[in-house]
Amino acid sequence: MQSLAQISDFPSIQPMGVDGILVRFAGALNEPANRAALAFRAAVDRAGWSEVIETSSSLVSVYVRFDPHGVAHTAMAERLAGLLGAQDWFHAALPGGRRLVTIPTAYGSTLAPQLEEAATAAGVTPQEAIAQMSGTQVRVQTIGFAPGQPYLGALPDNWDIPRQTGLTPQVPAGALVVALRQFVLFSVAMPTGWRHVGQTAAPLFRPEADDPFLLRPGDEVRFDAVTPEAFDQLKRDPMGGVTLRGIA
Repeated sequence: MQSLAQISDFPSIQPMGVDGILVRFAGALNEPANRAALAFRAAVDRAGWSEVIETSSSLVSVYVRFDPHGVAHTAMAERLAGLLGAQDWFHAALPGGRRLVTIPTAYGSTLAPQLEEAATAAGVTPQEAIAQMSGTQVRVQTIGFAPGQPYLGALPDNWDIPRQTGLTPQVPAGALVVALRQFVLFSVAMPTGWRHVGQTAAPLFRPEADDPFLLRPGDEVRFDAVTPEAFDQLKRDPMGGVTLRGIA
């Protein structure tokens, strides 16, 4: 948790090159700052400023890219400062259009071989670990690092476990990994320093689709436990058994 002194330094507005501004709500991840980043980005989009080219949110910040020929850097910073002052963003309502996404997940076995190691680090049995991870509804905090790849949280306090000191050479697409009270769900096969605890068949990145990313920042996600045998069946489903339901 951040101290009051650290929190009092935020939000902050920082220049990012000639055509960008970063609005930061914290120096490290926490729930109010992530909520603020999601809500503030939505508010910038709603403002409809013609000079804004794109916006994106990270765990605790919002990046605004704009046309410097259409508006001066200082003028855009003043607009953003005005919007920041319009309300308490740390207690803002989350943006609309969010969904509850249920993703069937096979925990442990040869599909996700680091479940026991992660459970030991969290101080629980493998069965308790599955119950806690599958029973916790987590938020997509941001999308990043790879196309459509979500960072999700937060898990209970006992899951504030460190990353590995070394790298796993590769986990497959759909791997659910854990560290620092967060899940990352891998959209492509790659190395990782996070522990591989579950395996899904979720199609996170569909470049041929009108909306290529399955998940969006602000979505709520449940990783329901299924058996390895059921997972084999889900691999034949183009959606991997994923269900989506609007919640806001």
